[in-house]
Amino acid sequence: MIPFLDLNRVNAPYLDAIEAASLRVIRSGWYILGRELEAFENNFAAYCGADHCVGVANGLDAITLILKAMEFQPGDEVIVPANTYIASVLPLSYLNLKPVFVEPDWATMLLDPKLVEAHITPATKAIVTVDLYGRSCEMDPIIALAEKYKLKIITDAAQAHGTTYHGKKVGSISHATAFSFYPTKNLGALGDAGAVTTSDSELATKIRYLRNYGSQQRYKNEYQGVNSRLDEIQAAILNVKLPFLDKENNRRREIADRYLREIKLTELILPPADRVNEDSWHLFVVRHPRRAALIEYLDGKSIQTNVHYPLPIHKQRAYQSINHLSLPLTERIHEQVISLPLNPVLSEEEITYIMDTINQFDL
Repeated sequence: MIPFLDLNRVNAPYLDAIEAASLRVIRSGWYILGRELEAFENNFAAYCGADHCVGVANGLDAITLILKAMEFQPGDEVIVPANTYIASVLPLSYLNLKPVFVEPDWATMLLDPKLVEAHITPATKAIVTVDLYGRSCEMDPIIALAEKYKLKIITDAAQAHGTTYHGKKVGSISHATAFSFYPTKNLGALGDAGAVTTSDSELATKIRYLRNYGSQQRYKNEYQGVNSRLDEIQAAILNVKLPFLDKENNRRREIADRYLREIKLTELILPPADRVNEDSWHLFVVRHPRRAALIEYLDGKSIQTNVHYPLPIHKQRAYQSINHLSLPLTERIHEQVISLPLNPVLSEEEITYIMDTINQFDL
């Protein structure tokens, strides 16, 4: 079986360094808000081209803390893509903000900038862009709209470590960017971890307070904060892996390029090929009208796939109050998407086998 993702294989090249870094932290006796975190924050901010990085517990908290620090009021509207993972929207619900769903572009499956302006009202305060699958949203028109209507742009880059847009790395384009370092990400920790990048010094300072009970000085609390801190061991592990992120992303780009050139199955819709060397290819997501049959066929040929995601947010039980929404493009995407194996440890033989097998479907 070719697994969709084998984290043992992915982390194997760094295992000795990870063990050494973890042991260093254990022996230090300092496990929260220490030197390892400070080093990672500096390194990741520099990598993204942002002035600040604030490590937090996970990607969900990263989005939540950005929104909380921006001090939106209950009932304020925030534009979000309809095609995304629920973590992009849950923070809005936590803060009593109103998500306004916008359909995706059919080719990229990301937020369609052409549809955004029609959803802006006097209550709109921000646009959340999601760099799904490792591809940046089309940011120039979104930035123009944000400037026109004085809106904040928040990017969920949980799947886009190392992605670039017009030469700029994701993490330096929006007012603030949320990252997840969940183990399956292109830059993955060995547990939950996240961060916020921004070049807004005031915002970064406030998020540093908020992540630590609203405090920077022990027992003095400036805000009603939370406990959401990236711990020292995970920061040390991320520091080990960060220098290799570009190399691994380049390998992902090589594999994606082969898939795009050599997969020829009729009816299979491939991702856009216009940004092969800018996308970080966290996922290689294709679409097929007979998804279930294709997945069953590939599984029978020992190729494991995944579905990102089978049910859109507005059809989830958790959001039953908006189950009535009609978002036909999003719904069609969720009925058709299949994620193929794509990670830096796939061998050329495995890649060839995957492509040849797909091309033989229905023959």
